[in-house]
Amino acid sequence: MPQPNPTVSDPQPSEAPRSLNVAILSSGTKSGSTPRLKQAFQDRGHRVRVLAPDDLRIDLHDNQPLLVHKGKPLKKPDVVVPRISTSKTFFGVSLVAHFEQMGVYSLNSAQAIHTSRNKLRALQKLSRHGIGLPETVFLSSHADGKAAIEAVGGCPVIIKLLEGTQGIGVMLGDSDEVAMAILETLRKTGQDVLVQRFVAESRGRDVRALVVGGRVLAAARRQASGREFRSNIHRGGAAEIIELPPEYEQTAIRAAQVLGLQVAGVDMLEGKDGPLLVEVNSSPSIDGMELATGLDLATPIVELVEARAHVAPVDVMQRLTLRHGYGVAEIAISHRMALAGMSLADSGLRSAGLQVLYVNRSGEVFPGPRGPFVLEAGDTMVVFGLLAAVKDLLPKASKRSKPQA
Repeated sequence: MPQPNPTVSDPQPSEAPRSLNVAILSSGTKSGSTPRLKQAFQDRGHRVRVLAPDDLRIDLHDNQPLLVHKGKPLKKPDVVVPRISTSKTFFGVSLVAHFEQMGVYSLNSAQAIHTSRNKLRALQKLSRHGIGLPETVFLSSHADGKAAIEAVGGCPVIIKLLEGTQGIGVMLGDSDEVAMAILETLRKTGQDVLVQRFVAESRGRDVRALVVGGRVLAAARRQASGREFRSNIHRGGAAEIIELPPEYEQTAIRAAQVLGLQVAGVDMLEGKDGPLLVEVNSSPSIDGMELATGLDLATPIVELVEARAHVAPVDVMQRLTLRHGYGVAEIAISHRMALAGMSLADSGLRSAGLQVLYVNRSGEVFPGPRGPFVLEAGDTMVVFGLLAAVKDLLPKASKRSKPQA
């Protein structure tokens, strides 16, 4: 069987990993990706339980987060792998968040799943990172539908509910009359919707890239059946393996990174000027992509879990008890600022009570930079410490930053 061609390396275990207790959070025990992942974990010597969300109960106790499974306290696993259906999003995300409070590593975090499942929230986060997006308008149930249609270039338009996968809640308004009728119907039910430009050159066709641990494992072009405009395989669409062009590969990787997803299915339209991202799925189909590509895609996911299982992300703002006046702030370095072209050793930041956590330079992250590191115009610096010091040293930048105290 051909193996995926990694594009970004991820740390792999240097020796045979010790056996992990793995919980797969899923209702789909009989078919689909869940049994495929379960088998892949077992093949590498791990103990696996599939836990249906409906069988779990969240118990809240002071200093002792607890989950109850079928009436008995659940033994804490090492890892949870969320495979949450859209119908269980709220409770499923709550369960993942509770696992995290128990100190369990989650393959995709609760926050990342929550954000990716809400199309508006996902697009809002992606919109500031230079990722190609079709023109989109968020429309409340009482807004002017005609103005929204005009804002994205007129009909035809795509109308989407805020949540939904596999093409559910995605409608085509191919004329003003049809689009307005759809919007009026949704308005009466109190639905908030997205109106999005219809990318005619990619009608009935899109590209799905599977991103795992910051690299694209496989990609397929999906083609809708007949007159159907949605290309989802679950709706009868066909898929063929493709070699992803570099700009599509980077778009997929960047989108998963921005949303904080370790495993993601990134859907892109083939626009005339390059990729246009339309959706990021936090529970992508593994079995369907394996069938389309002939690749083993489950084993790399298991290897990613093995490499990261005992290095769970930490919510710094939750863990730290901050004194009044301390916090985390994001500072954009402009060419007008004295810091531009200055090393951290000469910046005076540390003596002012500020610690630089990381610097983002054109998408490349420099964690924990030290004294010789030179700041450049265009950098984004994240600092922790005295908020008053931020205002004193960088008065112009501090007005644009959003400290979290």
